[in-house]
Amino acid sequence: MALHAQTRSLQQRGSSRAFSQSCRPPSRVNLSRCRVGTMERAIQEEQYISHTPVSLLRAGIDTEDTMRAKFEKVIRDAQDSICKAIEDVDGKKFHQDAWTRADGGGGISRVLQDGNVWEKAGVNVSVVYGSMPPEAYRAATGNTELLKNKGDIGRVPFFAAGISSVMHPRNPHCPTMHFNYRYFETEEWNGIPGQWWFGGGTDITPSYIDEEDLKHFHGVYKQVCDRHDPTYYEKFKKWCDEYFLIKHRGERRGLGGIFFDDLNDKEPETILKFSTDAVNHVAEAYCPIIRKHMNDSFTAEEKQWQQLRRGRYVEFNLVYDRGTTFGLKTGGRIESILMSMPLTASWLYDNRPAPGSREADLLDACRNPRNWV
Repeated sequence: MALHAQTRSLQQRGSSRAFSQSCRPPSRVNLSRCRVGTMERAIQEEQYISHTPVSLLRAGIDTEDTMRAKFEKVIRDAQDSICKAIEDVDGKKFHQDAWTRADGGGGISRVLQDGNVWEKAGVNVSVVYGSMPPEAYRAATGNTELLKNKGDIGRVPFFAAGISSVMHPRNPHCPTMHFNYRYFETEEWNGIPGQWWFGGGTDITPSYIDEEDLKHFHGVYKQVCDRHDPTYYEKFKKWCDEYFLIKHRGERRGLGGIFFDDLNDKEPETILKFSTDAVNHVAEAYCPIIRKHMNDSFTAEEKQWQQLRRGRYVEFNLVYDRGTTFGLKTGGRIESILMSMPLTASWLYDNRPAPGSREADLLDACRNPRNWV
């Protein structure tokens, strides 16, 4: 897709596709980790621990003045606050697992399954570092020619940290929501300078259009963007619409939000402030919509439509999501890779919504992105 065509050579910038959408909520209580963990899955297994570490960073190396430490604090705080907001709505607590990896770092996975409001919701944090083989970097970036024919170039030293979530509500009038915010570094390597970049976004996937809901959701993120750069919202909204395209159907997974990648065109502190503002507005953008609709009545036909739209969600993640396809190609742990899958979904043969119906309206918006604010 067009987004992937923007990948540049490592000599220019590298690519945060190496750490993208897939910090995913798990499908059962044996939780695992997000995409940076999947990237190393073919190299080693994680070790589960009985306590939550104060920090996943390296003592004496990643000091509190480094961007690594600052970003870890942002995502750990966000995990706590977002989980609290979801628990306040649902009435059920998240289950938590923590893990470490021998080469360095680890993660904290939280899942709420079979809740009162959400069938499945997860909010995961991962902070990992070490080195990966060039073929893993090529697979992660989607550029199979990257650094080929350069002889023995060794392993790429990297650091990756992120928070990500997918939330699938029960009621078909409540939208699914996904967010992911991440920071990635490579160290100086074979004469190539070290690189750094930020990526992320928040997007919404409703089964039915409620224009006021979409104005609220997109309006929150337009305000976030406008506080930091007046060009951000239009650019990142378009990027989101392009990224979540299911090409074989010609329709988007949902109704968008914001998405950005490879962001290092400003001072890192400046981008950190934007990323922090964005992740800290997930609950404000999403929870009022859920509270509004979680007790709405619905028909069996509306529930079936939700299942069909979840099927589209599955199709995107299995066919186009870079983290999922990378994990499957490198023999990763299936339960970890497929954490974003809903508990239930459906596929009906040649389903065509009736012209003029609410279902047809949603499908048109997925095929022809609209401006909501």
